[in-house]
Amino acid sequence: MSTSFQSQKDGSEKSEKKDELIMHEGEADQADDRSSVGASVRDMAARIPEQLSAIGRDISRTIERAISAKDDYMLAVKVSQDAQIKLGQLVQAGVFGTRAEAAAFLIDEGIKTQGPLFERVEQKLGEIERLRAELRGMVGEKKE
Repeated sequence: MSTSFQSQKDGSEKSEKKDELIMHEGEADQADDRSSVGASVRDMAARIPEQLSAIGRDISRTIERAISAKDDYMLAVKVSQDAQIKLGQLVQAGVFGTRAEAAAFLIDEGIKTQGPLFERVEQKLGEIERLRAELRGMVGEKKE
């Protein structure tokens, strides 16, 4: 048994299906747009495994370099904006591969040029250690 509401509903569904099959003016362009968007999405989705693989290779290379760099130490430092720009310029010019490499080079060169300063610091640290040992000796004598 069908009600008048059900028969109207059934009839309207059939007419909607007919309308889906009939293309009106301007809808062809929209269909082409949808088709090209769909193709673009499929292309991007197809490239995802390749991109993930490339990311994995990059991570592996980074880990390998970190493990193989036995004499190198990682150090996080804050630099001024000007220093960051200068480091970036060295990389952009192809002098260094990364800003970290450029910074490491400049730190080493700075230490070399400040040789007299570091000699004086080492001398003072020796004096400080001698004074500490002297104080420890004095405290040890009083304990006995």
